[in-house]
Amino acid sequence: MKTKILMVALMLLAMTPAIQAKSSTKTVAHRGYWKCEGSAENSLTSLQKAHDVGCWGSELDIWLTSDGGLVVNHDPKTLDGLKIEETDFKTITKSKLKNGETVPSLKDYLKAGKKLKPMILVLELKTQSTPERNIELAKKVVDMVKSMKMEGQVEYIAFSNLVGTEIIRLDPNAKVAYLNGDKTPAELKELGYTGLDYHQKVLKNNKSWIREAHDLGLTVNVWTVNKADDLQYFIDEAADFITTNEPELLLDLLKK
Repeated sequence: MKTKILMVALMLLAMTPAIQAKSSTKTVAHRGYWKCEGSAENSLTSLQKAHDVGCWGSELDIWLTSDGGLVVNHDPKTLDGLKIEETDFKTITKSKLKNGETVPSLKDYLKAGKKLKPMILVLELKTQSTPERNIELAKKVVDMVKSMKMEGQVEYIAFSNLVGTEIIRLDPNAKVAYLNGDKTPAELKELGYTGLDYHQKVLKNNKSWIREAHDLGLTVNVWTVNKADDLQYFIDEAADFITTNEPELLLDLLKK
């Protein structure tokens, strides 16, 4: 009898990490929730739809225009071929997205997101063409977030370590995660990051990094995970956040 009780206890203990992961893993919509009717990547509609389906956060991409404006777009060019870094703010914000909306300014995006609190806005600062522009982008974004009193509703991510460490310098209390996948959790901790945000292949190839990050007090996000099997893998591995183009699929898996 005692042996059976011990076996049951051990089974429950083995199940605990997965149970905890399902209750704690959070859903981040990649470029908003755009794979639905009337939406488009990085549109204000995609932001609203991410909120409407219950996402914890919505990721967006930020560029600096030729005259120092801040706009939200993933690629370095707009759909009509304008190079954002070489085009002025007024012209870029007249360019159309796939759903007919115009490329939003960061200010308009933040204003819309502020109304959707407590959903978190995950701000990706895109790597610019020069170190000077990277520094300018970091300063302007942090200044805008502070001026709108949204420090508690945003987190920052960047591929550029220059950008990431500049954000940390500008706002030591900010939550900042590194995207590039070429630094260990220990290296990120030393640099002052609060988390890592790596491609799923990086974390599958370095299976100890999620545990190591957690041991160091870092958060773990993984991108861009869209298949049910992969989503479940990272739920079971206790990733803090999963960035996905299929937020409703992830939300359904988290309910099971």
